[in-house]
Amino acid sequence: METLKQAFLETLEPSNFSVQQIIVSLSLSLAASVMIYILYQAFYKSRNIGAGVDRCFIIIGPAITALFLAIQSSVPLSLGLLGAMSFVRFRTPVKDPAEIGYVLLLIASSVGASTQKALIMIILFLIVLLALCIQWLIQNHFSLKPLVSFIISIDKAAFEEVEPQLNQFLKSRLNSLTMKTMSVMDDRISIHYQHREISASEKVKFTSELTRLAGQGNIEFFAG
Repeated sequence: METLKQAFLETLEPSNFSVQQIIVSLSLSLAASVMIYILYQAFYKSRNIGAGVDRCFIIIGPAITALFLAIQSSVPLSLGLLGAMSFVRFRTPVKDPAEIGYVLLLIASSVGASTQKALIMIILFLIVLLALCIQWLIQNHFSLKPLVSFIISIDKAAFEEVEPQLNQFLKSRLNSLTMKTMSVMDDRISIHYQHREISASEKVKFTSELTRLAGQGNIEFFAG
């Protein structure tokens, strides 16, 4: 019994890291995970085509950091873990390769936190943020895709109720969206928009989602 107690107490003593170092590493990892979650929501979530991996970012980050903290003190353990991981297969299909980038960023920041390389993590996040901003500007303002027209007709009585949801929906689905004209005729409001051309698959999805938003047929639309 005394031997078991002694063995248990030895497991509570960190070999290469103090308690303060462990807390700092896990805190850095958690902060990085939250930042990656925010980047995912800001630059990717509006596509709604991913597998929703962002739901576990805040858990996976500290878990990876704790894993690397544990194996740093034992070379045989790290080699054994590497061999075990070589047999792991992910059977969930990746819906969008862009999600892999966020997962790799999460892994890189978690490893950086485990080694307490805060400077590398800061530089990494600054570069990633700059790259995402450039990508967003190119997609929304410097796209080579032509402008196409989109006309929507709404019952005047239902316009005030539908307008906030409709504007939010259109801005999240169509790039470079601009309103050209608005007219009222026969108790219906017609709005003419222009936006960057979207692919056929995106157009089908956009049409079905807009049809559901229309509800009881108060909205009619023509997509060019």
